[in-house]
Formats: sequence, structure tokens, C-alpha cells
Amino acid sequence: MKHNYFLRQLYYVNVSLTNTFAAWYVRLGNAGRVAHYLTTHPIKKLHLGAGGNLLPGWCNTDIVPDLKTGVYLNITRHFPFASGSFEYVFSEHTIEHISLRQGIAMLQECFRVLKPKGRVRIATPDLKFLIEMYNQEKTDLQKREITRIVDMVFPDVNLYYDSFVINNFFRNWGHQFIYDYKVLKALLERVGFTQVTLCQVAESADENLRGLEAHGKFISPESNKLQTFVVEAVKP
Repeated sequence: MKHNYFLRQLYYVNVSLTNTFAAWYVRLGNAGRVAHYLTTHPIKKLHLGAGGNLLPGWCNTDIVPDLKTGVYLNITRHFPFASGSFEYVFSEHTIEHISLRQGIAMLQECFRVLKPKGRVRIATPDLKFLIEMYNQEKTDLQKREITRIVDMVFPDVNLYYDSFVINNFFRNWGHQFIYDYKVLKALLERVGFTQVTLCQVAESADENLRGLEAHGKFISPESNKLQTFVVEAVKP
């Protein structure tokens, strides 16, 4: 047991050092990477919190950016772009990892860097999904989600209850604030966005915003559709 604990800690230290190096390395040439993207793409599209989902044609940014093509961007800080630089901004399972006030500031930055008529698309976990998970009557999909979470996070408990899913969602993965549609819509409108629309995962009336979400590759497509909602909004 102690040996396994030591190996886990060694792994976490290695990951932390690797991430720190990646962020440092990319930040050295960040201005050049930004300028290169903006001068080589006629349609400018900003991807926040890209992680490993590197979208072709997008400026893929992250706090731990891709070493080859990524751009360093901390979503809790001023974005390193001039106002009105982009036609599109996309974020998937990112805004819930920062506080509510930081999330509002992030939405303000999205609004600032978009051109007029530019569009933002945000996919994030749905508070409604968690509340409905507590209903007495469960759908088959909800039952499968309970099994998936318990087996993954609490394999030694051997109890399959909704409480485990709800507690895990609020306390795991660095989640800070879980939104629902009405709150995110109100915040988007407060910072100036209009035409706030609820969308299905991977679907959009705009071809530039279709098929972007990748979270389902990690947790399964049906789990992602169960727990995620997507909104789009337009800068007037």
C-alpha cells in the first residue's frame, strides 16, 4: 500500500513538472504564436481550455498548452488578444473549473475579443442533470450513470446511489461552480450578448460550431449528453 502511494505521488510530481515546463516553454514565444495564428487564418476562432482537443483552424489555448501549436491563456486573466479579434469563441467543460466571479470575467473577455456579430459557444455540466438525478424514479441512462461513477470513483463502497454522483460532481475534478441554463443565459446577457440559444452537444445552426465537443470521448457520448448543456450567443 505504501509503495503504491509513493508511486502515485511520484507520478503527480512528474505530471506537475511536465505541465510547468510546457507552460513556461510556450509562454516564451506566446506573442509570436498569437501573431502567427491571426495572420494565417481568415476566419479567426478561439478555443479556450483546449487540453488535448486540438481543433483544426482554431487558436487552441490552455493553461497547459500544446507544445507545438498551442497558445498559453489563463481564462481567469486578461486574454492576450486585441478587442474584436475573433469571429468565434468556444469553451467545453472549462468555465465550471473557476469561481462564479472569475466565470463572469471570462464571459466579459469573450465578449471583448469577439468581433460584432461574433458568436460564443459554451458547453458545461448541467445543474439540472444533478437535480433530476435525485428523483425517485430513474431512467435507464441515469442508472447507468450512477453505476459508472460509483465504479470509477468509489469502487470499494459497493453502494449504487444518486448521492455518490451528486457529491462527486461538486467536489471532484476541481469544479467550482455548476451552472444551469437560466443562470448562464442571464450572465451572458448581462455582459452584452444577445440571441442566447440552447443547443444539443455537437449540433449548431452554424457549421463552424458543429462537432466541436470531445468530452464524450472520455466519459462516453451518452454520459456527456446526459450531463452537459450547450449555449450559443451573439455579440451585437
